[in-house]
Amino acid sequence: MVQPGDSMALGRLVQCCRFLLHEPKKGLFSGILRPGWIEGCAGAKRHLLTEDVIKLQDFQRKKLAVAYRVAGAKENYIKQFSQKLQKKELILRDELKLLLHLCQSKDDMVIARDAIYRYYSENKTVLYGEFRFGPLFMRLCYELGLEEMAADTIKDESIKGFFSDSTSFNIAIDMLFSKGAYENALEVLRTMRSHGVTFNKDTLMLACGTCYKLNTPESYRICRTLIEEAHSKEQFILRNAYCFAVALAIRQNDTDTAQTLYSYIFNTESKLCRNLKVLLLTISGEVEEAVSILSAATLQKSPSFVKKPEFCQEVVDLLQLRTENGPYMMRVEQIVSQLVQTGQVIQQTLDDVLCYTPPVKRKPVLVMQERRTISRRTLRPLQSTLLSE
Repeated sequence: MVQPGDSMALGRLVQCCRFLLHEPKKGLFSGILRPGWIEGCAGAKRHLLTEDVIKLQDFQRKKLAVAYRVAGAKENYIKQFSQKLQKKELILRDELKLLLHLCQSKDDMVIARDAIYRYYSENKTVLYGEFRFGPLFMRLCYELGLEEMAADTIKDESIKGFFSDSTSFNIAIDMLFSKGAYENALEVLRTMRSHGVTFNKDTLMLACGTCYKLNTPESYRICRTLIEEAHSKEQFILRNAYCFAVALAIRQNDTDTAQTLYSYIFNTESKLCRNLKVLLLTISGEVEEAVSILSAATLQKSPSFVKKPEFCQEVVDLLQLRTENGPYMMRVEQIVSQLVQTGQVIQQTLDDVLCYTPPVKRKPVLVMQERRTISRRTLRPLQSTLLSE
């Protein structure tokens, strides 16, 4: 049982685990304002997967519960496990599960990794349907900041088949993305493909985000190929995946493809989509339509508790630059001035908005319970018309 004090400590621990230091950054699209575009811009480094996908907090709750049960026996258990490995004794499934829930350091993880290799060599012919240790190991690496160990282990051909699920690969890629190790993340994606592990909607979003960060002709080709494959299979594509692809197309000076990709987005009523739309219109020379979007944002009447449309400073700057000394210059300056006064021009870069991790959506509380026909007390059929107790 997790104690109240443990819960508070857990909350702080999860906050620390998910908080990533931001490097000083420039707007990713500020390069449009000068020749050469956006080369060499670091930008935001954050995780992309939400907590309901990574499930790190749930995993840490289980770790606390296990640590509470074993009390002071943790060090002895890990030491005994290390001796067991040296003696080449058989490793049982529940023993390995317990070990993974007791790891607290890199040294513990080295023992756990060796145990996984041994367990795999002993059970690889009967792993189908077994407990999946892959996500457990990856969550441990995530918690302890061991992204290199995670990547090296999941890419190791000698253990091919152990990480047979998309969740393990997704967590590894997200971990590498958050640390800015985009080349390594792409290698994990290639391993995932070569091992025949299915790309789900989260994988595709991570892949597009990684390719966008790399911003090379090769990463752009990979991104487009993955989107095309998903279309051919009628696979659901997250809006963020499309947005990364659109932004990458813009960075690669392929405006036509960027517009096509943007047209695939079903719901464009978001800050990110709105900014991408204004950017696309501006660089395509459709300044009048871009101005009309900003103008509509100043005229929008809504209650004070409803957030008004916001535009990144760099997007607004580009529009002002493109309308300078033109027929729309005065109108744009007036509209921008109004947006600044109402706080609708934000200092977040488009890269910040792209790499934003949405909060977990809470499940709605069910007001009406399902009608019961069996008594909870007697377990007999309810004969009365009053079916509730």
